[in-house]
Amino acid sequence: MATNQTSFPTETSRYSLLAIVLHWLLALALVAMFIMGLYMADLPFSPQRVKLLNWHKWGGVSVLAMSLLRLLWRVSHRPPELPVAVARSMPRWQHLAHHGTHLALYALFFSVPLIGWAYSSAAGFPIVLFGVLPLPDFVGADKALSLLIKPWHEISAFALAALVLLHVAAALKHQWIDRDGLMARMLPGRA
Repeated sequence: MATNQTSFPTETSRYSLLAIVLHWLLALALVAMFIMGLYMADLPFSPQRVKLLNWHKWGGVSVLAMSLLRLLWRVSHRPPELPVAVARSMPRWQHLAHHGTHLALYALFFSVPLIGWAYSSAAGFPIVLFGVLPLPDFVGADKALSLLIKPWHEISAFALAALVLLHVAAALKHQWIDRDGLMARMLPGRA
């Protein structure tokens, strides 16, 4: 049942500035990484594809670092509770979907880049971060293993994209249908 009236979050119901910044940086990085992955997947081997592959790897390591920072922040800084009116209006299945989606997103924030790292290592193409810092191989070079890992990187990336779309749809539902002001908790600015 929707509240059908716009309410504004209080300071105690808003996320912290760092949580907001990390949320939106990670969101932009994930969209960019997904689009780049789709674009470069069918490119023939060329200097352009090699350049994009390196950028994709650097982006993956950056997503991994942001995800770790975001997880550490979330563990050490409890997120705000749902406003009471919103929590009361949500059926139990929505509460379960809310928590389950967030847990699955965090799991995929880590697994997608780690699987990509393992795939790159198994394919024999180490990651040299920003072209200057060689990172250790996740696994040894093994062509057969790389062929087994590659589809898991793709499947997990598409699963992450689907969950991001679900998350966006839920936020827009709260904004435009429920009109409960919930989305404002994660927007920059003052309450």
